[in-house]
Amino acid sequence: MIDKTSVSKAGSYQEIGEFWDSHDATENGNEEPVEFDVNIHSQRHYFAVDEKLCLKIRAVANQRGISEETLLNIFLQEKFSQLERNQGV
Repeated sequence: MIDKTSVSKAGSYQEIGEFWDSHDATENGNEEPVEFDVNIHSQRHYFAVDEKLCLKIRAVANQRGISEETLLNIFLQEKFSQLERNQGV
């Protein structure tokens, strides 16, 4: 770690934490407008699921103590692995 931090002048992580527990970032430095671009791409994709199938998914996920999303990802991964073994995809 650097000998001292620029704002808190702390010499350890504990001292840095203690400093920021009692200080606000707006107390230090010049406030200047900042511009930046944010490009967020969702890594989730949504698919319609039949109502009866959804109820089954929910029940099995609850029994296993996992989310419905996790259960579906496990099932799909298993099915695609099986397909790849059988078809060489």
